[in-house]
Amino acid sequence: MEMQDKVRNLVGRIEKHRGSILTEEACKTAFVMPFLNMLGYDVFNPDVVVPEFVADVGIKKGEKVDYAIRVGGKISILIECKCSSANLKEVHMSQLYRYFHVTEAKFAILTNGIEYWFYTDIDEPNKMDQIPFFKFNFLSHRSADILELQKFSSDQFNVDNIVSTANNLKYSSALKNEFSKEITSPSDEFCKILVSRIVSGSMTSKVKEKYYGLVKSAINDALADILSDRISSALDMTSGAATSLARSGFVEPVPQPVSAPTIEVPQKSEGEEEVVTTQEELEGYYVVKAIVRNVISGERVSIRDAKSYCAILVDNNNRKPLARLHLNSKSVKYIGLFRGKDEEKFKIENIDDIYKYDEMLRETARQYV
Repeated sequence: MEMQDKVRNLVGRIEKHRGSILTEEACKTAFVMPFLNMLGYDVFNPDVVVPEFVADVGIKKGEKVDYAIRVGGKISILIECKCSSANLKEVHMSQLYRYFHVTEAKFAILTNGIEYWFYTDIDEPNKMDQIPFFKFNFLSHRSADILELQKFSSDQFNVDNIVSTANNLKYSSALKNEFSKEITSPSDEFCKILVSRIVSGSMTSKVKEKYYGLVKSAINDALADILSDRISSALDMTSGAATSLARSGFVEPVPQPVSAPTIEVPQKSEGEEEVVTTQEELEGYYVVKAIVRNVISGERVSIRDAKSYCAILVDNNNRKPLARLHLNSKSVKYIGLFRGKDEEKFKIENIDDIYKYDEMLRETARQYV
């Protein structure tokens, strides 16, 4: 079975049982042991997976880590487990730090059975870094993450290979996270850098008030334009190659102006939360729009956001639904498609999965030609 299929199976287990897993021991049995088994480690072989591992020296009395993994007879990976509801950002890791220092393990994992944070000693030899070089979340991951995870499988495990990529992985991930923060909620410092390039003179409070509010919308518009260009370029190729290239992100954009969509949201009553259209919803909108553009004009496809879902309509008419994006849940996402008036929901793992339903979308679009 391919690693992607193994991951998908464990995702199903987690989604099914996470609500009933209330203790650390239950988490280890239900999630962590299947995770180790998925990577090819025999959890019932004490020469491979050592539960409640105790180091010989340098450790406080009674201290132990939940699992130690032996590869080639050597302790190579230490694992500290918490209950599935634990926030790993708030977990104290002093015990894991000490064990990393006094054993020959090159890697340490902190997990709640859903998220797995991987550590090594990039900053200082034989001292565990405070920042993980890789994070894997079973409920939110990409194909590239699965490839990184596979490096820890028993048949591919190679310390030198993992360490050689860990440094770049750690800091590129950190940079990506910082950039994502700026895109989602631009800081004053970031706004100042951008605005100073287009506005001469002092950065007065009046200038800030006038331009800082435009930065976030300008970022969203730019990202939407780039995405639309990539999708349009991909769909101009043969259908098979187009899908492959669009998903992999290697399609070069075609330099043509693309206007950002006008997003309609319902007026909120006093006290109600504001409806915010996410970047993921915008990406989904552009994918749907690109899929049906050979059936109906892209100008007729509009987006209307609501609290529970994001509607994609034809002629901005709620009687002409094309699709609904149900993306607000952190654990499960759906696309709603229409055969006639009734909505039928299909589970998707990411925006790329929308391509699986391209014919259904075109069939719906043909109703409005």
